[in-house]
Formats: sequence, C-alpha cells, structure tokens
Amino acid sequence: MRTRALIAVSLIGLLALLLFGLEPRAGAQGGGTVVGEVKYQGTPPAPGMLKVTKDTEVCGKEKTSSELVVGPDKGIQWAVVSVTGAKGSPPKPAKKPALDQKGCEFHPHVLLVPAGAEVDILNSDGVLHNIHTFSTANAPFNKSQPKFKKVIEAKFDKPEIVKVKCDVHGWMGGWVVVMDHPWHAVTDAKGAFKLENVPAGKHKVEVWHETLGKVAKEVEVKAGAETRVAFELGKK
Repeated sequence: MRTRALIAVSLIGLLALLLFGLEPRAGAQGGGTVVGEVKYQGTPPAPGMLKVTKDTEVCGKEKTSSELVVGPDKGIQWAVVSVTGAKGSPPKPAKKPALDQKGCEFHPHVLLVPAGAEVDILNSDGVLHNIHTFSTANAPFNKSQPKFKKVIEAKFDKPEIVKVKCDVHGWMGGWVVVMDHPWHAVTDAKGAFKLENVPAGKHKVEVWHETLGKVAKEVEVKAGAETRVAFELGKK
C-alpha cells in the first residue's frame, strides 16, 4: 500500500507540472555546492583614481575606480564565476534586476542578468545621464535619461558580457553579464563566491574579470557535498 501511495503522489506531482507549467529548479536534485575565492596573484596595484569633470555638485570631484578592487587579503571583487558549457534554464529573479546610477557610478558595478530578462535602469542622481551599451549578441542600447525620468527599461535576450557606459559622464563604466543557466555568481568584497545546486559530475569553472582576463579549472562536484576551489588572477 505504501508503494502505491508513493507512486500516486509522484503521478500527482507530474500532472501538476504538465498542467500548470511548473518547472523543478535546475540541479536541485542530486546537486552539490562549489565555493571558493578569487585572489590577486602578487602585489596588488594601488587603487585607480578617476577625475570628475562634470556635475561635481552631485558626482564629487574624484572617484575610486571599480575596475580592479582588491581587499586586504587580496580577494578580488566583481569577478564573475560560472560553470561553462552548463545546460539549464536561468532562474527567474525574485525581483526585477536593476542597474542604478548613484553618485555618478553604476550600482552594482557588475550586474548578473538571466537571458530574456528586462532590467530597470535607474537614475537616482537627478542629473542627465545617457546609457550606452556595447554588445554584439544583444541589440545595443543608447538612450538619454533626463533627471525627471527615474526609470527606463532595457532587455537582454542572449548570453553575453555587455559593457555599459554613460555618454555624459565619461568615467562611468559597468557591466551587465547575461547568463542562460543558473550556475554563476559575482565575487564579494573578500573575493568569495558560491554556486549552489550544481549537477554532480566533472565541470569546468571559469572566472572572468574585466582587466585581468579569464582563468578556468576543472572541478568534480558530488551530490550533497561542498567542493572548494581557489583561483588566482594577476597582471600579465
């Protein structure tokens, strides 16, 4: 009787998937976790400084560059870690992705976006900005955003690393990284990252950084277990 009951529950669950279009979370069954750090190899350079030439009452007079941010323990922030060649639907975000312009900087500096998602581009500064993306797989986006227009929308359909600039404030730069699978992350201020529900098996895990390039390692993920991996990047 117990076996029949389990079969009945399974059939009901399958029927729900078919009727309501529900999808199980990719990699949730039998998956593992990949955690680690991305660190700078050698002696980190001093933080770069950017001269502010316009709207100084809002933007300030000088900015610390976000192109290469290295913490006290050499952890690199804003590096993108992903499983290459992965097959799985990108997750639907709990809330709409947003790229804010605040203090004449892009926040976050690197925004992860699932393929096909719309992004809110915010103007929290109350000055004129002009959003300009540089891409090949996705249609380039180039729109003026006056101070009264607090939100405009952009859509990114295909996986790609997209450069974002402001044509009004030349020092402003950021990135929108579009992924078509769920196994990716951006490193935090300590260079740490975590990839959850990665399917069991051997995978190639790649790190991309805007100024330091790419590096990859092969890892073996075991179901229900944590796999640790460390990366080092440096100037060539």
